[in-house]
Amino acid sequence: MRQFQENKIPKREDHELPYATTRLKWSYHHTGIPTNVTRENETYIASLKMYVSGFESSPYGIEWMRFEDDSPVHPLIQRFPHVAFVVDNLQEALAGKDMITEVTSPSENIKVAMIQHNGVPIELMEIGDNDPDIK
Repeated sequence: MRQFQENKIPKREDHELPYATTRLKWSYHHTGIPTNVTRENETYIASLKMYVSGFESSPYGIEWMRFEDDSPVHPLIQRFPHVAFVVDNLQEALAGKDMITEVTSPSENIKVAMIQHNGVPIELMEIGDNDPDIK
């Protein structure tokens, strides 16, 4: 598979879709948006000291994220919205990227990691059989 090299990507025209979806064939999954607002039907993730909501009911894939003051989640993720893409092979997609989280498994058959690009977080996800050694 062709390696992603930011400095070799041609400039995108207004009518063109992003390189990640057209050339790399990544699929949009969701947009995570940090908030300080308590929302209805939040789910608490104790290990991350954060609340999430909206994902399961948003037709556009919006997920709200509210963090406790001592959350261990990377500061970029707490401050800036992120877009999440599904990739065929997470390890391959991460090659050469600036990772800001380790690969984890937030739920069965999903592996994720966060990278940063131009100072904002981007989530990469692989959906399928999990490696039993990934937490």
